[in-house]
Amino acid sequence: MKLSDFDFDLPEALIATRPARPRSSARLLLAEGDGIADRIVADLPAILRPGDRLVLNNTRVIPARLTGTRTRATGQGPAVAKVEVTLLEPLPDGGWSALAKPLRKLRPGETIRFSDRLSAEVTAIGEARLDLAFNLTGGDFDAALAEAGQMPLPPYIAALRAPDAQDDEDYQPVFARHAGAVAAPTASLHFDDALLSALRARGVEFTEVTLHVGAGTFLPVKVEDVTTHRMHAEWGEVTAAAADQINATRAAGGRVIPVGTTALRLIESAAGPGGRMTEWRGTTDIFIYPGYRFRVTDALMTNFHLPKSTLLMLVSALMGAERVRAIYAHAVARGYRFFSYGDASLLVPPPRG
Repeated sequence: MKLSDFDFDLPEALIATRPARPRSSARLLLAEGDGIADRIVADLPAILRPGDRLVLNNTRVIPARLTGTRTRATGQGPAVAKVEVTLLEPLPDGGWSALAKPLRKLRPGETIRFSDRLSAEVTAIGEARLDLAFNLTGGDFDAALAEAGQMPLPPYIAALRAPDAQDDEDYQPVFARHAGAVAAPTASLHFDDALLSALRARGVEFTEVTLHVGAGTFLPVKVEDVTTHRMHAEWGEVTAAAADQINATRAAGGRVIPVGTTALRLIESAAGPGGRMTEWRGTTDIFIYPGYRFRVTDALMTNFHLPKSTLLMLVSALMGAERVRAIYAHAVARGYRFFSYGDASLLVPPPRG
C-alpha cells in the first residue's frame, strides 16, 4: 500500500481560512449506498434516524501557541531574542513538551518569558522538541495561558493568515469541556446549540468521550509503504457511562456515528473484538488504514482531509479507497471547502457483515 495511493490534486482556493456562519450552514456531502448527495449540516436531523447515537469528542483546545523572549548575557550586555513555542502535550512531571523556533539556539536552564505572569524554564532539548517547566500550575497557569497564548491554527491555515481573536471562538466546539487539546476535533465545529436541540428532538442521542488531540495530527507521512508509518500517541478516556450508552444503542439496533476521526479512533481503541465497549483510559496510537475491520463504528461525520494524510487513509478504510476517490473528486468539482474550517461529509458504509 503506497503513499501515492492517497494523493489527489487540491486547488489552494478550496482551503478554508474561516468557518461557515452559522456553523450548521456548512455544506455536507452525504455518501450513502452508491450515491452522493449535496446537503448542509443543518439537514442532519432529517438525515439521521431516531435511535442513532452521535459520539462527540468533548476535548477543549488550549491557546497553545506562545511568543516569548529569552535573555542571554554577551560581551556587549544582555541580548534579547524572540522565541516561538507551540505546546504539544503535558508531561508526567507537570511540564510540557513543545516545539520551538529557534530550537537549536536554546539551552537547558534558560528561561523564556511569555508575559509578566507567565514564564518557563527549558529543562531538556531533543531532536525536534523541548521540555518546559512553567512557573505556574493549575488554574493560575490556565489563566495566564489564556492571556498570553493564541489558538494553534493548523499549518495550512496559519500559512495563509495569522490567528486572531475570532479564532478563540471559531476553533472551539460548543460542547468542549476538558482542556488539553492543541488541535480541534474539527468535525465538531459544525455543531451549534440549535442543531443539537433539533437532533435531540429527532430522537438522536449523544455520548461524550475525550481525546486530547495532539499536534502530531498534522505531521506528514514520510514513508512510501504506509503500513510502516507510526502514529503519534494521544490521551483519551471513555467513561463507564459512555461505554454503556454505546452498548445500549448497538443492542437496540441503532447506529454508532462518531463525529470526527478523533472520536472514531478513541472508540475503536476502547472496543473489544466483538465491538463491546468498556470503560477505558490511556494513550492510543491506533493507525487505521484500508484492511482494518471496524468494531463499533457504523458511519462517520468528518471534514475533508489532506492528501497523503493518515486521516484520508482512515476514511478509505471505512468507505473503500475507490469510493473515497470518487467522493473527493465530487467535492473538488463542486467547490467544497477543505480542512479544519471547511465543509463536512457524512460517510455511511454498507452495514458490517
